[in-house]
Amino acid sequence: MSRITTHVLDTVTGKPAAGIRVHLDRKSGDQCIPVSTSTTDADGRCHLTENTAPATYRLTFQTGQYLSASGRNTIYPEIAIIFTCSGEEHYHLPLLLSDNGYTTYRGS
Repeated sequence: MSRITTHVLDTVTGKPAAGIRVHLDRKSGDQCIPVSTSTTDADGRCHLTENTAPATYRLTFQTGQYLSASGRNTIYPEIAIIFTCSGEEHYHLPLLLSDNGYTTYRGS
């Protein structure tokens, strides 16, 4: 079974983005079923699951609150990443965040 982790780097400050709420949902048809919720730690990281079954998932970052608390505006109050998990490997999905853009990739 897979484990799912993430971390968020604020590319404007060049530092980890602590305190971002992250939700993981499993997609089932048109519905999303909550799996876990976490908050990024001081290093911008959070662990969402162990023993994750194969499925399609949605990872949602509540970025608007983080940026607003820093006195910054964004056009992305939340960012959702939808991905397919095989259930066999570690899925580390980082988010590189700025006020008006983001990048994600599958890390290790």
